[in-house]
Amino acid sequence: MINYKTKQEIEIMKQGGEKLKKAVSQLLLFVTDGITTEEIDCEAERLIKKEGAESSFKRVEGYYWTTCISINEQVVHTPPSKRIVKTGDAITIDIGAYYRGFHTDYSTTFVVGEKTDEKTKKFLKIGEETLYKAIDKAKLGNRIGEISKTIQQEIYGNGYFIMKQLTGHGVGRDLHEDPFIPGYLERSINKTPIIKEGLVIAIEVIYSKGTEVIKTEPGNKWSIVTEDGSLSACFEHTVAITDKTTVILT
Repeated sequence: MINYKTKQEIEIMKQGGEKLKKAVSQLLLFVTDGITTEEIDCEAERLIKKEGAESSFKRVEGYYWTTCISINEQVVHTPPSKRIVKTGDAITIDIGAYYRGFHTDYSTTFVVGEKTDEKTKKFLKIGEETLYKAIDKAKLGNRIGEISKTIQQEIYGNGYFIMKQLTGHGVGRDLHEDPFIPGYLERSINKTPIIKEGLVIAIEVIYSKGTEVIKTEPGNKWSIVTEDGSLSACFEHTVAITDKTTVILT
């Protein structure tokens, strides 16, 4: 069941999203060659608390960190560790803030340092552009399938692969709510939910350079990696549909 949000609830989520944005903008400046993902996570926790919010991810049963930090072939859900970040690594930071009873969710992928080859630069550029094209489809009266179709066309059209088992989702009082937002069209658009006022969703573009097959990383029950070890990335925003427009909350 989809939990539509009132204008007042969306306003609270907008405030939470602003706090998350502030924390993330500072966190990205903190990431540098030689730092551990554990240190990044500690800073993320500090910054979110400084904004008067809490970690969303720590509210997930069995997960004890503020962020998921995935590097290169790691796709999503990788817990922070003593792994050292190196120049040239493609790092995905997935983070959520809990504020006044509501969650917001955000993710981005970038290369550490200035050593970025053109293929990787294009790979990440396509993912980020695809997210905004997908958000453009999140309009009153459209259907969820139009978001999915856009992601599918852009990612496959550029020769990359969608991680079909991993999807976007509704977000609100729970971090993960209905509806699911697949990155591909799994059924006809007309059979997907209509986008109505009050819908708040986290749209995610999760893709890789070489495969759509994923597996659990050996020795890590949370972390998901590409089966062939190819580069992966994730771009995500939480958006709200109001009676007038679509608002990017994060």
